[in-house]
Amino acid sequence: MKATSGIPTIARNKTTAGVVKTADVVIPEKLYFRIGEVAELCRLPAYVLRFWETEFPQLKPVKSSTGQRMYRHKDVESVLRIKQLLYEEGFTIAGARQHLRMENKGEKGQTPLPFPERSASDLKHIRQGLREILGILSARR
Repeated sequence: MKATSGIPTIARNKTTAGVVKTADVVIPEKLYFRIGEVAELCRLPAYVLRFWETEFPQLKPVKSSTGQRMYRHKDVESVLRIKQLLYEEGFTIAGARQHLRMENKGEKGQTPLPFPERSASDLKHIRQGLREILGILSARR
């Protein structure tokens, strides 16, 4: 588990055996997991997972045609993150929900394009060139 400024985070490292290791938990590379598999992986009872589905909007496993909950890989990672916040970092459910909401907002933020810095003289030179082009185009009319 990585620790940044004393706060543990879930580290996601790829391994060559077709599994992903998240903190101490090894998540197999599968498309879907049944609730029992997730409960075993995360060391939580299934009823806790069902309760968390009602409390955390980002935890939405799809249901199969038979009504079985099918967790995706990102759902399992969310369960591990929620468990970390509640059990290790001492958040309340409301606090963890708010913290996850803030984390998700930070991830959705669009990074600005890296425009190179231009000096004032460079910009004046570019502006002058554009004026010359405009003059040439205006003269053709």
